[in-house]
Amino acid sequence: MNLIRYLTVIGLSLWVAAANAEERAAVASPAYVGTEVCSGCHEAEATAWKSSDHAHAWMEPGPDTVDGDFGNVTFEHKGKTSRFFTQDSAYFIETSDVQGSPKTFKVVGVDGIRPLQQYLVETEPGRIQSFDVAWDQERRRWYHLYGDDSPPPSDGLHWTGVYKNWNARCAECHATGFEKNYDPETRNYSSIQAEIGVGCEACHGPGEAHVAWANDAENYKQSPFPGTGETGLLVDYSRGLPETEIQQCAGCHSRREALADGNPLPGTPFHDAYRLSSLRQGLYHADGQILDEVYVYGSFLQSKMYANGVRCSNCHEPHSGQLRAEGNAVCTQCHSPAGTPDFPTLTAKLYDDPAHHFHEQGTAGAECKSCHMIERTYMGIDGRRDHSFRIPRPDLTEKLGTPNACTDCHDDKPASWAAAVLERRFPDSHNRGSHFAEIFTEAHQDPGIKAADLLNVAKQESFPGIVRATALDLLQPVSTPDIAAAAAELIQDPLPLVREMAVALQQGAPAPDRIQRIVPALSDSAKSVRIAAARMLLGAPIAHMPAQMAVAAGTATREWDDSLANKADFPEIQLVLGGKALAERNAPAAIAAFEEVTRLDPQMVNAWVMQVRIKMAVGDMAGAEQSLQKALIANPVDPALQSIKQQLYK
Repeated sequence: MNLIRYLTVIGLSLWVAAANAEERAAVASPAYVGTEVCSGCHEAEATAWKSSDHAHAWMEPGPDTVDGDFGNVTFEHKGKTSRFFTQDSAYFIETSDVQGSPKTFKVVGVDGIRPLQQYLVETEPGRIQSFDVAWDQERRRWYHLYGDDSPPPSDGLHWTGVYKNWNARCAECHATGFEKNYDPETRNYSSIQAEIGVGCEACHGPGEAHVAWANDAENYKQSPFPGTGETGLLVDYSRGLPETEIQQCAGCHSRREALADGNPLPGTPFHDAYRLSSLRQGLYHADGQILDEVYVYGSFLQSKMYANGVRCSNCHEPHSGQLRAEGNAVCTQCHSPAGTPDFPTLTAKLYDDPAHHFHEQGTAGAECKSCHMIERTYMGIDGRRDHSFRIPRPDLTEKLGTPNACTDCHDDKPASWAAAVLERRFPDSHNRGSHFAEIFTEAHQDPGIKAADLLNVAKQESFPGIVRATALDLLQPVSTPDIAAAAAELIQDPLPLVREMAVALQQGAPAPDRIQRIVPALSDSAKSVRIAAARMLLGAPIAHMPAQMAVAAGTATREWDDSLANKADFPEIQLVLGGKALAERNAPAAIAAFEEVTRLDPQMVNAWVMQVRIKMAVGDMAGAEQSLQKALIANPVDPALQSIKQQLYK
């Protein structure tokens, strides 16, 4: 019997309603007061913040914020023309890079300050899109973010498409107190925020109770809002716990899936608010170096610095966002002969010296970041550095094709040359041994043949948690009863990311074993793990469930349903909803979800295929043919659609 139906049958609706009421009470929070109010007392911090990228993350258009040339200039790209002009003190973009005839859009927002600036337009009431012709601040020119790779207007990746929607994909990290407010019935947005830009309360939490404390600290007793501390704030950075700060920063500086609508309250544990991407192929290289735009956190989790308690503010001043020192000095504040009492296990040694980096002082090769933080360029001109702080491994480049810092600069030399140089200069180095990348590289081709090695990586506590979790993630497509059993102990691992992936691997277990193993995870301390457990219960043949377990299952399932509902405007989530409906044997709901996928993203071929197959299965041959015709218009040469066409018309 389906779990949701089972819970309804045994009459737990009142219990669930009570749990809902408790949850609503628990999340009651102070009101946002705005950065201007905070600035009245915290003048130095506010002054530093005003020059930060956070302050410029989202701005109203005006002469003080718009840097692009809107002097009636045109930009042509792949046969499409865009004109930038002003009228009545407002800014406009007229472009032929849309479906149909050219259209004119009013600029309603400004995104960013350096090295580029993007402009936001409202294509429909409430729906904001980020225009892909951006302003290059250094070269003072318009350019297309994706060059020759820019998609046509019919593609979901086009600037008018679902993946460039500001409300859904961007605003939550460019605003304070953002609420997306998407209505799936009307497909409209009624988004609101406490403040555009990343203000004080984006990191410190809404300030109503704190202001009450500041105005009368002597008579301030207890905040009426759960979770606030002695000074009325939700986040207490004064306790000096690295994870408090790191997880707060990671909410935006990571490649992740949000579990709620908009910003979680500051101080929310990361794994209660997000599902972190593992070191997946296409996002990272096999050795964990950055490949796609992954936003720092997944890299930093791999580093020895993270493992030893280094936090973001050790290197970055938190209000201005600037580095604590210039050049190598930001590193030598710790990595020096004097060392630092903050990290007593760090070897006190002279690093900023040719004997270590063997490059001429003052050159790019002598900079710590050149060797230990490779740079990759995104959005055409935006160089970002890998925060895993790794030692270059040109020997792995030879074996696996992964990049290395040496031949990043010496691009006229082979990796073998760089490997030989390092071996000669550091003959006794312990940094040339085996690497998990060797296992991951083979597993990318066939995870089944590396199952034992992947399980060994997952269980090796000396590896970073994200590496261990990735090993489990790689096994999901080939999970078997034996693999699921071998990974079961990791459902109790100290790290939420590992627990989540271990739960997901139970899909390969027989139903009785799967249910028994994931029951504790239904009450896990991390929401991401509870949701993973709820997914494993979908369609499970449960005839009876103890009351306590039923409540936990109901709560976790509701959290999953809420998470999916919060992202109903995501085609990838509609794909999940379609699969969920299939597991519940609800063909109409599955068809509706897969049709919504392809409305949002016509290039998502697997959703077209599912539409056709389900309609064929329920005897709706006319509907199947209609879906196939639409699919072929959007994807005329796709082999999967051509194959199903042959099946339909044979």
